[in-house]
Amino acid sequence: MNAYKLSESLTVSGQITPAAVAEIAAAGYKVLINNRPDGEESGQPSSAEIAAAAQEAGMEYFYLPVNGMNFPGDHLQEMADLFDDEQRPAFAFCRTGTRCSNLWVLSREADEREAAADVARKIGFDLSMAARALA
Repeated sequence: MNAYKLSESLTVSGQITPAAVAEIAAAGYKVLINNRPDGEESGQPSSAEIAAAAQEAGMEYFYLPVNGMNFPGDHLQEMADLFDDEQRPAFAFCRTGTRCSNLWVLSREADEREAAADVARKIGFDLSMAARALA
């Protein structure tokens, strides 16, 4: 699993497995955010499977799916609050980490967006979803 730290309180990755959740919790993350809709790809673990693993690992779990058709979705402020809570470090995932990164950039205050975008771009994330939403 490739994970990318975007801030002190947020790390993103591509699809995780239920077995990886215990490792994520052991690394100190308190919140697990699933930005990937169920059934997006054959063989992908369901939200219910990930939620059960999160509960077993003692993590808070949030299923906030977003896709290209509904980006950024209805929960951007909730995600921003979760992304920024240094007392509850968050680990967010989607198919590749790109959606999560776009959501993080878009959720920044206007004066923080360019610096956030620089962080995400240096990692290699395509930020075209956030750019379209801001246009």
